[in-house]
Amino acid sequence: MEATVEFEEKKQQSILLPMILAGSMFFILGCITWLNGAITPFLQQMLELSPLQASFIISSFYIAVTIAGIPSAMLIKRVGYKNGMAIGCTVMAASALMYIPAAKMQMIEIFLFAQLMIGVGQTILQTAVNPYVVKMGSEQSAAVRVCIMGLLNKFAGVIVPIIFAAVVVSGVVADGGELSQQQKDAMANSLILPYIAIASLIFVFALFAKFSPLPDLVFEDDASNGQGEIKETLSHPHLVLGVIGIALYVAVEVIAADTIGSYALAIGVADYSMMTSYTMACMLIGYAIGIALIPRFMSQQNALTMSGVAGIVTVIAVVMGSNESFVISNILLVPFGGPQLPDPLVCIALLGFANAMVWPAIWPLALQGLGRLTGTASGLLIMGIAGGALGPLLIGLGNMAGLGAQGAYSLMIPSYLFIIFYALKGHKMRSWK
Repeated sequence: MEATVEFEEKKQQSILLPMILAGSMFFILGCITWLNGAITPFLQQMLELSPLQASFIISSFYIAVTIAGIPSAMLIKRVGYKNGMAIGCTVMAASALMYIPAAKMQMIEIFLFAQLMIGVGQTILQTAVNPYVVKMGSEQSAAVRVCIMGLLNKFAGVIVPIIFAAVVVSGVVADGGELSQQQKDAMANSLILPYIAIASLIFVFALFAKFSPLPDLVFEDDASNGQGEIKETLSHPHLVLGVIGIALYVAVEVIAADTIGSYALAIGVADYSMMTSYTMACMLIGYAIGIALIPRFMSQQNALTMSGVAGIVTVIAVVMGSNESFVISNILLVPFGGPQLPDPLVCIALLGFANAMVWPAIWPLALQGLGRLTGTASGLLIMGIAGGALGPLLIGLGNMAGLGAQGAYSLMIPSYLFIIFYALKGHKMRSWK
C-alpha cells in the first residue's frame, strides 16, 4: 500500500487544524504516560510493595507495546489514521475505568491488568498519530513538528503529577511508618473520582478524533501481504536500528521520569509524587530549544549526538553525586522559590533535558525514504516503546544486585552509547552488507 498525504496534494491548505488534532492526541498520551511516575510510588506506599514489585506497575504499561505494536499497524491500515486515534482513545478511556475496581479491592493484579490495557490503547494511538505528524510536511522539518507535539506531551507530564499530588495525595498519605487500613482505604478511595474524570476526558478526545473534518493519510491498495511487508521493512537497517534506538531511548526516558518518585521516596523526600514534574519540565526546555535550533542552526543528527553525550555526562553525575549535597538545587531551584533537593535527584530530573531531542530526531531519520512501508515501519517503531518495560526493571534488579538505588542508574550508559552510534552512523545505513 502506498501512503499519500492530502496535505501535500493541497498545498494551499493550512496544517493548523491537523496540528491541533495531533497535539490533542499527544496531550492525552502525556497525561496517561507520565501519570505513571506519580501513581507508582503512591501505589508502592498504599499496597506496601517492594521497589521491584513497584517496577511492574510501569513495566506492565510498556510491555503492552510488544503485544499491540504490529496489530496496531494492521488496524491503522484498515481503518485509517484518524479512526485509529479514536479507537486508541476509546480503549484508553475504558481501561481507565478499570482503576476503580482495582482501588476498591486494593489488588495489585487488577492495577497491573488496567495498566496493560491502557498501554494497549496508547499503543494504537501512538501508531496512528506519530506518522500523521511526520508526514504532514517535509521530512527536513519533521523533528520540529514532533518537538511541538512533544511540548504538549511533556507539558501534560509537568501538570499531571502536580494535579495528582493536590487532588489525590494531599491529606491521605501518612507522614511515615506503617499505614493503617483506614489510611489505605482513604488512599484507594481518592483514586476513584480522578479516574472517572480521566476516562471522560479521553472519551471526549476520541469523539474529536472521529468527527473532526480533517484530512487523513490515504492508502492505495497494492498486492503485498502483511508478512511480506514486515519482512521487506526489516530489510532496511536504518529502520531496524531506529527501532532499537527507540527501545533504548524509551528505557532511559522512563527511568528518568517514572523512577524519580520512587528514588525520592527511598531517600525520604516528602513530595515524591511531584518529582516527575521536574523531569518533564526539563524535557520541555529541551523541546523548546530544539524547535528554535532545528533545522536552521542544527541538524537532527547533530541534536541526537549531543543528546547521547549529555545523557552519559548526567548519568555519571547521578551516580557520583551525594544525597547530602544540595548545590544544584540551590542554584537552579531555590532562587526561584523551588525546593531544596539532593543533587542526584536533581540530576535524574536533568536527564529529561538530555532525552528531549532523541525521540523527535530518531523518528524522521528512521522513516526516511520508506514510502509505502511507512505504516508498517511506524508500527515497528512503536513496538520500540516496549523498552520502557525494561528500564524500571533494570533499576530494580540493579538495586537488588548490589549497585544500590543510586548506582543502578549507571545501567543507562549503554543506551546513550547506542544513541550516539545511531546519530553518527546507524541512520545512514541502507544495506546490511
